[in-house]
Amino acid sequence: MIGNRLKLARSATGLSLRGLSDRVDNRVSAQAIGKYERNENMPSSGILIALADALRVSVSYLTGDPGISLQAVEFRTKKVASKREEDRIKATVLHKLERYLAIEEILNLSSVRWHNPPSAPYPVISDLLEVDRAASSLRNDWGLGINPIPDMAELMEDRGVKILFCQLPDVAGLTAQVNGDNMPDAHVIVVNQEDTRDRQRFTIAHEIGHMVLGVSPSVDQEKAAYRFAGAFLMPEEVLWSKIGKHRSDIDWKELLGLKMMYGMSVQAITYRSKDLGIISQASMGRLFDIFEEDGWRSPPYREPLDTLGDRFGRFERLCFRALAEGAVSESKASELLEVSVSQLDSVLERELRQ
Repeated sequence: MIGNRLKLARSATGLSLRGLSDRVDNRVSAQAIGKYERNENMPSSGILIALADALRVSVSYLTGDPGISLQAVEFRTKKVASKREEDRIKATVLHKLERYLAIEEILNLSSVRWHNPPSAPYPVISDLLEVDRAASSLRNDWGLGINPIPDMAELMEDRGVKILFCQLPDVAGLTAQVNGDNMPDAHVIVVNQEDTRDRQRFTIAHEIGHMVLGVSPSVDQEKAAYRFAGAFLMPEEVLWSKIGKHRSDIDWKELLGLKMMYGMSVQAITYRSKDLGIISQASMGRLFDIFEEDGWRSPPYREPLDTLGDRFGRFERLCFRALAEGAVSESKASELLEVSVSQLDSVLERELRQ
């Protein structure tokens, strides 16, 4: 039965039932497509091919069994425009995750599973000051010391969390658990591929905070996760050694060097400096007024020395590896990457430039 797969593929494209009907030149009505999705009827082979072409998936995809579902989905920001948009994002994530698991199977790679760090879940946070200690404990568990983390996505992939880069309008990221037939529960973090690299790194660190922190009802979970992200990316010892423990004021240009070393935005470093008591609330306010005047605090939130964020991750690299090794054909690779065969070369060139 194709119902779940058809609805998933349609939701991932953001199409309504009427929109999909229009895309197949009204060869089948919206009402009929609704019946297919409810498994009340089955399309003919010709209509099935037309639907697959319209949704840019294979017929075998529509007739297959997904076997996985998303649970405990949490968006980093709560600005999803509508229930339809939320469903579209969830469907996009699930669709991409399915292809990720498929390419691992094609390459005969074992999917790394998440294991809570030895110290996690960390004791219930009743004060935001305790968040810094939790971030330090996680760095110790993973042997990171206080050094900069070169690649947050690879760090988490190595520890069993799937990192997906997707288009997420108005949303910085999300976390979810993945349940599936014949597979242990897995974790996924989804990052907005349109964000700058600094914002992507912060999003991943923020979502890690949600995964490992226990937070009491008296503490705002989002504030705790934000503080965790700053503490994990830039330990307090680093900031103290670079700019001192107490400053009457600080120039934003002084923070650009730290931005380059630790991959955090100037605004995030400024906020971290306030959290640690290095600068006052008033000093932070003066800096943020400057950031506002320069347009850094409005979309697309661009700062000096920003670099484009990642659009590809481990999933895409595995697809190119499978293509190079002859494990998949060009048509299969284009299906997995959701691009045309003619676009494969340009996609590969972009990947190599990253």
